[in-house]
Amino acid sequence: MKVLVGCEYSGVVREAFRKLGHEAWSCDLLPADDDSEWHIQGDVQEAITSRQWDLIILHPPCTALAVSGNSTYGEGKAKHSKRLEAMTWTHELWELAKAHSKRVALENPVGVLSGVLGKPSYVNPWEHGHPEQKKTGLWLHNLKPLTPTNNVYDAMMKLPVQERQRLHYLPPSPDRWKIRSTTYKGIANAMAEQWTEEAEQ
Repeated sequence: MKVLVGCEYSGVVREAFRKLGHEAWSCDLLPADDDSEWHIQGDVQEAITSRQWDLIILHPPCTALAVSGNSTYGEGKAKHSKRLEAMTWTHELWELAKAHSKRVALENPVGVLSGVLGKPSYVNPWEHGHPEQKKTGLWLHNLKPLTPTNNVYDAMMKLPVQERQRLHYLPPSPDRWKIRSTTYKGIANAMAEQWTEEAEQ
């Protein structure tokens, strides 16, 4: 398959698909963290329209969209207009991707996108081998929701809250936002394996 992973600089999802033999590309305004030749540094909309893709997976910026930003971006707050702009841009990106691929997935934390994209399915790291809590929405076009591959919920709940909510408790650092936005490898592998099987069927 020809796969585009939009708004990804880490390469985690891209590499999960490449390991299965797919022609997978990541795209972001930032350079690839792994210096991969399979990364398009540029505008994701241009990458989408550059060819017909078999699968597009999108990770649009979540800062203005997530419920964690309500104190800054909520209605009546100083940056509410930025949230409205982000919702419009993300909706347009979703529609553009569907026009250039039969199968599309869009990932974002729990937030306000349900108002424009409809209800998502949800995925958790602990369903795929990571003993951590980070509920994330997946909006899917012609794709089935991910099936858990390695449920470690019971073991996770025995851990201190600082460990199972590691991303929430990260100390301030220049890379904090990057660490928080990187896809878990277990989830990336589930996407690659399950959506490859679905496409082949």
